[in-house]
Amino acid sequence: MSRACASPADAQHLGVIHANHAGSTWPRPPGVAAAMQRALTVEPTQHARLYDEAHATIAHWFGLPTPERLVPTGSCTQALSIVLGDLPWRAGDVVVTSRLEHHALVRPVQKLVHERAVVHRAMPRAPDGPIDLEAVEATLREGRVRLVAVTGASNVTGELLPIAELAALAHAHGAAFLLDSAQVAGVLPCDVRALGVDVLVFAGHKGLHGPLGVGGFWAASTVAFECPAAQCEIATDGAPRVPTAPFPGFCDTGSVNLPALVGLAAGLAWLEAQPPSVRERPVRLAAWLRQEVRDRWPERLLGGKGPHTGALSLRLEAAQLARAEAHFAARGIVVRAGQHCAPMALAALGVPQGCLRLSFGPQNHDDDAAAVLAGLEGLLAGATR
Repeated sequence: MSRACASPADAQHLGVIHANHAGSTWPRPPGVAAAMQRALTVEPTQHARLYDEAHATIAHWFGLPTPERLVPTGSCTQALSIVLGDLPWRAGDVVVTSRLEHHALVRPVQKLVHERAVVHRAMPRAPDGPIDLEAVEATLREGRVRLVAVTGASNVTGELLPIAELAALAHAHGAAFLLDSAQVAGVLPCDVRALGVDVLVFAGHKGLHGPLGVGGFWAASTVAFECPAAQCEIATDGAPRVPTAPFPGFCDTGSVNLPALVGLAAGLAWLEAQPPSVRERPVRLAAWLRQEVRDRWPERLLGGKGPHTGALSLRLEAAQLARAEAHFAARGIVVRAGQHCAPMALAALGVPQGCLRLSFGPQNHDDDAAAVLAGLEGLLAGATR
């Protein structure tokens, strides 16, 4: 395939092949920086307008039925911490996750386990898939599950979890469903109404093509919260106040990073303007490379054979893992080798020491995937497994 520019972002291609889009997308569309610059230079009287416009763009993208319950944060990690910390947990409540979760979700869940006597049940993998739905249903039938909280896709293997099926199971047993969309938002359709999502958290700097430092969450009006009231909500007249609020707000999440929020809206506008061939390119390129790896080094490929995002990961020996990033960098290719902030997932996959992850975005092309494959051939030359 020709590297002729197919989108505004392609014009920024500087000769570096970025194959770490699961970590953070690059290059951003040109409109992102321009929008951020405008937010930094307009008069303060315009800030509210910019916020409202960006907020509406994000709400529209996710199909939010109650956009007023969309709260921007500094990251997906912060959003998960706020949401999980402010749900009305009781001792003995159960939260169900997969075993492929990012540490951003696992850590606040473990905090609930230690501080509020919540029970964490991490569901096993299916024989050739990311999660055993029968085990999920059996756990739900046991009762006391307040929340099913899962990533939309593994940030290690790229495997897609059955989001709609998990949401339906949760609702059938009286539990709410939380989707960590960091790996799927912008890569695949992510309409909360179609998927049955009760709580959505998202990251701006991956598939949504926004800058670093912005994310957020949304919760349906049916989801109750018990939030410690922020200092600015406490009365100054000495009247007693109930020390909780019904929903996290501005004083709970901190000042909005307005330039980043406006930049995220610009990234979404660019993405929405792209033809399907561009939006679908990451999944197509990863599927091609995954098949090449399966044909040549099947024992190295991690994950099952179901649907995936634009990411895949390989098992490497310790010495190969240690030099993988430098090996690819010498060829002008950015990859990610290590633990990917997902120790529970790596343990479940049998690679606690880490793995090599390769991931594509709309800015990549066929010859990028071919170059990555050539880099793999060089890295694995002479290896026995």
